[in-house]
Amino acid sequence: MTGMPARAIQLRRETGDRRPEPALGLVCITAGDEVRYRSVTRKRLLSVSGIERRRILRELYRDNIEVLGRALRFCEIRGLRLYRVSSSLFPFSDEPYGVRVLDTFHRPLREAGRMARELGIRIVLHPDQYVVLNSDSEHVIHNSVKILTAQARALDAMDQPRTPWAAIQLHGGKAGRGQRLIDVIGTLDDGIRQRLALENDEHAYGAQEILELCAAAGVPMVFDAHHHLVHDALASYEHPSIGRYLSAAAGTWPRPEWQLVHISNGRTALTDPTHSDFITRWPSAYWQAPYVEVEAKAKERAIARILARWARGAGTAAACSSKERGGSGYARKSAASSASSGEI
Repeated sequence: MTGMPARAIQLRRETGDRRPEPALGLVCITAGDEVRYRSVTRKRLLSVSGIERRRILRELYRDNIEVLGRALRFCEIRGLRLYRVSSSLFPFSDEPYGVRVLDTFHRPLREAGRMARELGIRIVLHPDQYVVLNSDSEHVIHNSVKILTAQARALDAMDQPRTPWAAIQLHGGKAGRGQRLIDVIGTLDDGIRQRLALENDEHAYGAQEILELCAAAGVPMVFDAHHHLVHDALASYEHPSIGRYLSAAAGTWPRPEWQLVHISNGRTALTDPTHSDFITRWPSAYWQAPYVEVEAKAKERAIARILARWARGAGTAAACSSKERGGSGYARKSAASSASSGEI
C-alpha cells in the first residue's frame, strides 16, 4: 500500500481537516523549453582574452537571471512554492573574474530575490556531486568550499536569509569520514554554514548516519525516502522507518514547518537508484511533509500528474502503480476495491 489511504482522505473530508497538501518543488529546469539555462565550457572560456571572457560571462549571467525570473513565474502560475535553483546558474562565479562580473548584477539579483518573496516561492540549492567537504583530498575540500562560497554569495545577493529556509543541500560525501565532515562544517563562513542541510544517500550515508551527523554538526536533515529505501533494501514505501525518519528529521529544522524532503522513484524497479520519469509511488508519511522536491525526470509533467491526482481527491501523486505488480502505468481499480485495500 502506498499513498494516502482512501479512508484517510474520506475522514479528512468528513472532519473538515484543512491541512494543506505539501508544497511541491521544481528542480532546476523544465522538461520543456520554458526553463533552460545557458552555460559555457572551461576550455572555451580559458581560450579567449580576459576582456572576451568577461563579455561572455556578462551575457551568460544576464540571460540566466532572466531565465531565473521565468522559472519563478513558471512556478507561481502552477502553484509551486519551492524552486531549486540550478547550481550552475552562474558558472565560474567561484573564480575572481566571475566574481567581478557577477558583482555588476547586484540590482537584478536583488530584484529576483524580491520576486521570489512576493510570489511566495522558496529558493534552495543543491550543489553537484563534486562538492565533497570530507574528501581525503584537501584540494577537493578547498575547491568545494570555494564553490559553496560562490553559491552563498549569490543567495546573499538575492537577499535570501542566512537560514535553512534558503537551504544549501549536500550529501554526506566520502564514506567513513563523518567526523571530518563535522569538523569542516564548523569552519565554514556563516553564509554557508547557516544555510547548510545534509541529505541521506543510497550508499555512503544512510538516514541514521546522516541524522547523527546533523545532530553533531547542528544542521538540519533533508530526508530522501527513496534513498533510504535503496540503502536499507526496503520492500515498500510504507515501511515504518520512513515515518520515523521523517519525524526525526523534522526535529533537526529550526522551524519544523521549514522541513524539506525529496521524492523520487526507481526507474526500472522499486530499489533502482536511477530516477523515473514520473512519481508512481508516494510514501503516505509524506503527507506530513511541508516541502517536497520532486526529483523526477519528467520535471513539471511529473508534478502536474501529482497535482491532478490531488485535485481528484486522491491525496497523493500515485498511490499504487501497477509496476509494483509487474505492469506499467497507474493502477486501475474500482473505487470500492481501492477503499477496501487502502489503495487510491
